[in-house]
Amino acid sequence: MWTLDHIAVAANTLEEGVAHVEAALGVALAGGGKHAHMSTHNRLLGLGPSDYLEVIAVDPDAPPVAHPRWFRLDEFSGAPRLTNWICRVPDLDAALAIAPKAAGRALDLARGDFRWRMGVPADGRLPFDDCYPALIEWLGRLVPQDRLPDSGCRLTRLEVAHPQAAEIAALLPLADPRVIFTAGHPALRAQFATPHGPRVLE
Repeated sequence: MWTLDHIAVAANTLEEGVAHVEAALGVALAGGGKHAHMSTHNRLLGLGPSDYLEVIAVDPDAPPVAHPRWFRLDEFSGAPRLTNWICRVPDLDAALAIAPKAAGRALDLARGDFRWRMGVPADGRLPFDDCYPALIEWLGRLVPQDRLPDSGCRLTRLEVAHPQAAEIAALLPLADPRVIFTAGHPALRAQFATPHGPRVLE
């Protein structure tokens, strides 16, 4: 069975993305680092023991890359926004075998002590207008949630809107009552319980 691992907020700059999330949720982000293969960097927010939030942007201090970055960051413009969700799978090769072909090919990646494999599309675009989740397999027992302070925030609902929402849902062996698929214009919307009351990120 697949499980929700984290959600990603993309931004033109990491500073803009962090400010956006901190203003929306009323808590400070912590942790993060750089992804050498993609020349991106991130900051993270712990959402309890099972999932987290990532703010990600192109790293201006990193060298250019010869391939498209994940999450369509090469095309990103506008205000920071929730652009992707990521599912943890027990076997990435098996998951990609049943996923749409555009879910990508498996890449072995690392950052510090973390090791993982991830399905990355060749063009950076995930299926169904990025409403299909990126797939990740963590290697070993260490995951980012283990090192993040508890922000006091909890993801209570993730709405995945798309004209083919029912088709997306049918393709996912995911049993998480927080993830809701609705017909509509492609978009993600996350609801949270925070120390300051209910909050929303879009």
